[in-house]
Amino acid sequence: MGEAGPGRGPGAGPGPREAQEPEEDEAAAPGGARGGRAGSRGGIRVLKRNAKRTGSRSCQSRSRVGSRERIWLKGDVGRGCVYVYGRDSAAAAPSDLRLVLCTVDTQASEICDGEGRKNLFLQLHGDLVRRLEPTEKPLQIVYDYLAGLGFDDPLRMQEEAANSDLSCMIRFYSEKPCQVEQLDRILLSGVYNVRKGKTQLHKWAERSVTLCGTCLIVSSVKDSHAGKMHILPLIGGKVEEIKRRQYTLAFTSAGAQAQTYHISFETLAECQRWHRQASTIVSMRFSMVDLSCYSLEEVPEHLFYSQDITYLNLRHNFMRTGGAGSLDSLCSLQTFWLDGNFLTSLPEEMGNLQQLSCLGLSFNNFCELPAICEKLVTLDKLALAGNLLETLDLTVLNRMSHIKSVDLRLNNLKRAAADTQEGNRSVAYMDLRDNQMTDLDLSSLVNLEQLHCERNKLRELTLSGFSLRALYANRNCLTAVNIYPVPGLLTCLELSQVLRSLSLRKLMVGHNRLQSLPPLLEHIPLEVLDLQHNLLTKLPETLFVKALNLRYLNASANSLESLPSTCTGEESLSMLQLLYLTNNNLTDQCIPVLVGHPNLRILHLANNNLQTFPASKLSKLEHLEELNLSGNKLKTIPTTVANCKLLHTLIAHSNEISIFPEILHLPRIQFVDLSCNELTEILIPEALPGALQELDLSGNTNLVLEHKTLDIFSHITTLKIDAKPSLTADSALTSAFWSHGVAELAGQRNKLCVSSLALGSFAEGVEAVYGMFDGDKNEELPRLLQCTMADVLLEEVQQSDTMFMSNTFLVSHRKLGMAGQKLGSSAVLCYIRNEVADPASNFSLTVANVGTCQAVLCRSGKAMPLSKVFSFEQCSEEARRVKGQKAIITEDNKVNGVTCCTRMLGCTYLHPWILPKPHVNSIPLTVQDELLLLGNKALWEHLSYAEAVSAVRHLHDPLAAAKKLCTLAQSYGCQDNVGAMVICLNISEDNCTCEMHGLTLTGPGGFSSTTTKPATPSCSSGISSEFSSELSASEVSSEVGSTASDEHNAVGLDGSLLPRQERRCSLHPVPPSSIFQRQPSSATFSSNQSDNGLDSDDEQPVEGVMTNGSKVEVEVDIHCCKGKGLELERPAAEYSSSAPGPEDDSELVLVIRRQNSVNSNTVQRGIKEKCELQKSLSTCCLYGKKLSNGSIVPLEESLNLIEVATEAPKKKTGYFAAPSQMEPEDQFVVPPDLEEEVKEQMKQHEEDRGDQELKEQHAAPLPEEFDTAL
Repeated sequence: MGEAGPGRGPGAGPGPREAQEPEEDEAAAPGGARGGRAGSRGGIRVLKRNAKRTGSRSCQSRSRVGSRERIWLKGDVGRGCVYVYGRDSAAAAPSDLRLVLCTVDTQASEICDGEGRKNLFLQLHGDLVRRLEPTEKPLQIVYDYLAGLGFDDPLRMQEEAANSDLSCMIRFYSEKPCQVEQLDRILLSGVYNVRKGKTQLHKWAERSVTLCGTCLIVSSVKDSHAGKMHILPLIGGKVEEIKRRQYTLAFTSAGAQAQTYHISFETLAECQRWHRQASTIVSMRFSMVDLSCYSLEEVPEHLFYSQDITYLNLRHNFMRTGGAGSLDSLCSLQTFWLDGNFLTSLPEEMGNLQQLSCLGLSFNNFCELPAICEKLVTLDKLALAGNLLETLDLTVLNRMSHIKSVDLRLNNLKRAAADTQEGNRSVAYMDLRDNQMTDLDLSSLVNLEQLHCERNKLRELTLSGFSLRALYANRNCLTAVNIYPVPGLLTCLELSQVLRSLSLRKLMVGHNRLQSLPPLLEHIPLEVLDLQHNLLTKLPETLFVKALNLRYLNASANSLESLPSTCTGEESLSMLQLLYLTNNNLTDQCIPVLVGHPNLRILHLANNNLQTFPASKLSKLEHLEELNLSGNKLKTIPTTVANCKLLHTLIAHSNEISIFPEILHLPRIQFVDLSCNELTEILIPEALPGALQELDLSGNTNLVLEHKTLDIFSHITTLKIDAKPSLTADSALTSAFWSHGVAELAGQRNKLCVSSLALGSFAEGVEAVYGMFDGDKNEELPRLLQCTMADVLLEEVQQSDTMFMSNTFLVSHRKLGMAGQKLGSSAVLCYIRNEVADPASNFSLTVANVGTCQAVLCRSGKAMPLSKVFSFEQCSEEARRVKGQKAIITEDNKVNGVTCCTRMLGCTYLHPWILPKPHVNSIPLTVQDELLLLGNKALWEHLSYAEAVSAVRHLHDPLAAAKKLCTLAQSYGCQDNVGAMVICLNISEDNCTCEMHGLTLTGPGGFSSTTTKPATPSCSSGISSEFSSELSASEVSSEVGSTASDEHNAVGLDGSLLPRQERRCSLHPVPPSSIFQRQPSSATFSSNQSDNGLDSDDEQPVEGVMTNGSKVEVEVDIHCCKGKGLELERPAAEYSSSAPGPEDDSELVLVIRRQNSVNSNTVQRGIKEKCELQKSLSTCCLYGKKLSNGSIVPLEESLNLIEVATEAPKKKTGYFAAPSQMEPEDQFVVPPDLEEEVKEQMKQHEEDRGDQELKEQHAAPLPEEFDTAL
């Protein structure tokens, strides 16, 4: 390593050079003399990627780091690379991209010197652009960005930084990119002859002209997007034709310093098109300007020429107090948003905005109410959320007598202070949520109508009741609420106390322990009544008589056995339209009462004790639009359902319905769910209703649909029926341990933005992956994650055993690319893996989540949350982090009004407030684990963990359980997309597939404490392993697999028995010290003819060989036996191989037994020779041929199974010994100079073989055990 040049930091790379220089040495040392000539540039290396080097533009998604760069990067984790774009990426050529190799100490000024540029710009998530300071370090910025996402491994961060996909989130430019094309506001553009000014002193020149938005942009043709631009605002200006020159227009801006550009067009049509478009812009009166997230440091100058701007949005820029400019010229401004600009004060010029009515100063650094607001006499709304206020000064607020609405959320308010008792008659709305106030006295606000003070530490609250209409004070420690006088206008109250009010129209008392309600003696104007999740056994008898205006009643999750009657008159006066009575104890006797509510539109009676629904009663509910009868004991749906002409949704799953209801004649029917019933056939009309979108018939085991029926259903958007059961080994294996059911409902939205991932057989087969993704209002990202996240997980599991789940989320976040810039999605991912390395645990569950999707485990009947919700309300740490980073949090507690979550996949434009780093939880699964529940935000908002577990724990069908959860959520008030997944876990001794039922779990030493025989792992174990052994020709058939029966012992040729080990399942795995071969269920070899020229069909069936046409299936068995207790000498037909364990007496010897062998003079090998047979897996691959099932076959002992099949009829037993036959590609070619030496070795081998045969005749034969053919 040569000495580094001056100015280079530690670990700096070579000086800049072009990658296409052929004379450069590819493997030049980073610090050698060749790099010393660039010492003044800080040790950076620039690689220019042109089209010849990178190929076509379709290859841009790949990493552009070559072999030379990788060698240099491996030297130090402090090294890395950044991609520098020369111009806007949308129009950039491949030659404009530079790959700069540098270190974490390389400054932006050094890269600029190497590029010959003045500045370096940083763009985040394809939107926000800022100029880097000369001392900032680009590579360190990238590493900090990756660390903020959640990466913590330096090597992994170096790898991610070299991935070009990262440019969708963070990107460097040598010139500030022009965003006109990104805004999609270009109306017209072209290259024309342009002359500046009204006089003819200026010359005509060819220029690029763009009519974008409300401006005319003139720039040079060569650097149209990166060079100097002339922007001419046209609003208020004029455009006119020039008669002295053909097809020429003159564009003039407004204002005292108006500029003019003459543009000459080639055709009359083109000139007229530009004239029409420009005339429209000139006549506009621009009133609203949105310049949020424009990287502005001051107000654009051209805005001061417009006198008509009433709305100006400058959120999320880099504005400073001195960068406001001449704001007094914006005399018509009414709404001004300056949120998220790190302001500490306001300029005095703002006092001249006498028409300003709304001022947004949230998420800045104000420590007190701005005094300038006293001069803004028309200001009525002031937003100061997310600042640094600690005291609410009511005296200053009283001087601002014109302000009506004050937003002080997310500050550090601890108290409210007032020097005088003077009343404030202007403030009507006050928002003090998420502060630290303990006592609050706002009695001086005599005209206060609405107060939000949730999530404080209030013990006492004092208010004025003159004008109070709504009070929200949840999640406090209130002991006293003083309101004087009595609020006669109160319409909404969220407190533990309910005040009497004759004007009360909405009463929400759900989720309490109410056992009864007082009788209603007078008529009340109540319209909405929510009584869900209480202990009510009955409702007031006069409820429907005294509350005639009642339109909404939700009494779900109570213990109701009957319903109160309606008015006794001939004509019912009930206005009830929405009735939710799910999860009660209602019987058939409540049905007649429903007739007294003829205006019912939505009726939910799920999960009750209904056995029949009288046809005469249903026919009278003519206005019914949605009917939910699921989870009852109904045998049929009345035929009078055909009278409900407005019905569009029928949900009746989990009943005993055997006859398909007559609902396909309804003209408006859209959604029908009859899953988990006893349907056997369907009678359908010739033409289905055109509105039908989804029909769910899954879970009807006896239902068989004919092809004609399926053709009629083909036009339905979603048809759910049971798939044919799979007979594969993996499906039978996984069904023994877990099964799942998924339910997704769109609710009252027109699209479903929830997707689920369910892979019951993953990776090696005895693993599973389950996930749920909720895009809130977008369906693109959940679908994308559903298709890609399992593949990413599989890659990450192979790379890391500890950080695989976290990296799966981070890599998936990067792979979203452009789609993840503006869209986001919550996600939960559950991975069940087989822990072979841990004998004490068979399966482990790893759960990771971001957003509001959660997973809950049912263990011993109790709910165990495995996820964490990162939001302002549920995670105070995240609230402090986001608040400290000056995010804009709207009144509904959403970041920038987008999402309430602080951890999501996607939404990169909200970085660093929203991060993709997941919460990861890993636990071992036990026999006490019963269920795993996955759900999105809508599910867990309406169901508690304990209620969800208790609701489905007794159900054996996971599909019915998932549907029940969704039904409960809808009946509890959910109107959004709801998704639920239920995984039934059967990690118990009942699923043991070992031959000896009741075998205890292995202990720390890897063996059972009982005196049972060591078991052989079956094909269901899911544990993949390879063995190292030299095999005889007949033993090669063991590579095929084993389907032989293990139910009883069989007698060998000598009539003796050899005890062997029982087969073990995944619940009782073989100890890690053993090495054994995975046993596929069977293997098939196909051929038209056997080697002797005979067709396989001409042969007679052989015991142990199953023939099917030209396919031959050979059954063999592989036993894993314990080495201790075996004799030193083996029967002639076996070889052994073992892997040493921690102790000699616990060693396992793998015995591959050739059964019914005819060649009894085969060489025997004893345990003393087992060490010579031990090879590593890689060594086996060198000396043998690796088959598709992962086993190793020695080259000299390959077998032609087709010839074996033709020889098989000559043998008397079920299993046979296959004659060895060399395959042409496996034969050895002996060089002439080694022939003599080979002959001598072969002769010596024959002599040793003869001596061994003599010993065999005198040796006592050991008992042999083998399996008979199926």
